[in-house]
Amino acid sequence: MKQTNSKKLTLAAMLTAVAVAGSTLSFPIFGSRCAPVQHMVNVLCAVLLGPGYGLLAGFLASLLRNLWGLGTLLAYPGTLCGALLCGLTYKYSKKLSLTCLAEVVGTGILGGLLAYPIAIAFMGKSTANLAVYVYVGPFLISTAVGSVISFMFLTYLKKVGLLDRLQKNLER
Repeated sequence: MKQTNSKKLTLAAMLTAVAVAGSTLSFPIFGSRCAPVQHMVNVLCAVLLGPGYGLLAGFLASLLRNLWGLGTLLAYPGTLCGALLCGLTYKYSKKLSLTCLAEVVGTGILGGLLAYPIAIAFMGKSTANLAVYVYVGPFLISTAVGSVISFMFLTYLKKVGLLDRLQKNLER
């Protein structure tokens, strides 16, 4: 049986809290609320924790944002697609630039397209007709901002030697 890494679980909880608190720093674009902090957290989770913990943190952040009225149901497809894709990308490539690009593709394109069936099921058909056009663009803008922030932060950590130390410490 695989043992739970308490350091990773604690960091995932902390990053979830950052994502939820950071959702107050959102801006509206068309029918979406763009919260770049969530995308920054997705990339940080991918690099520091891996895809499983990133998916967990993304799901919990989306759940809490919805429960507290800080997000919409559309937080789920974007966050979960982005977290999974960038987590898997980093796991197999170990490249920050590809990981950030995977967050943009996962959230901005796949998550934006998956907003369509959610809009049909829960937000009414008139909204659903616009979902592909209205959500992909805003999702791309939001995730690009968050990905650039995380790329700059992680590049700095790597340059000063902290990224490798953090990763090794989390594996123990």
